[in-house]
Amino acid sequence: MENPGFDKAILDRIDVRQGDITKLEVDAIVNAANTRLLGGGGVDGAIHRAAGPELLAECKSLGGCPTGEARMTRGYRLPARYVIHTVGPVYRGSPRDAALLSRCYANSLKLAHEKGLASIAFPAISCGAYGYPIHKACKIAVDTTCECLKKYAGIQQVVFMLFSEPDARQYRDYLRLLGK
Repeated sequence: MENPGFDKAILDRIDVRQGDITKLEVDAIVNAANTRLLGGGGVDGAIHRAAGPELLAECKSLGGCPTGEARMTRGYRLPARYVIHTVGPVYRGSPRDAALLSRCYANSLKLAHEKGLASIAFPAISCGAYGYPIHKACKIAVDTTCECLKKYAGIQQVVFMLFSEPDARQYRDYLRLLGK
């Protein structure tokens, strides 16, 4: 596997953890949402339950979110001040899937940068019900994040918060391959 050339200073701003993203004290957590932004299963449902009904009310006012794009709301009852909602692709094995998934990370980080946020946490976008294989999604997530961190010096910490230990290991192993 080829190293995309990310230096240690970029890689040191990335952390991998296993656990519940709704418990993280960061500036923003990212929600793997659906296009209607009205809650659902998996991490989306967990974030909506933890944030309370105010989150759903604000999401309704946004009018949805196309796949690959991102929208920001307040965090309400979450420890995180904001929730960045992004819609990942349903995995079909096409090159377009990878491009859309990469845009989820890039657009989320761009919103965090524009808001002046220093820390953000991502789940494994599209890896649950949308069926994206974790080993493919991990490479896209980390590579896209590293590229964005080159441009956004204000983002000091990116946490990949994975639901299972095997998923977290996949991210740690890939980061180790990159030199972290």
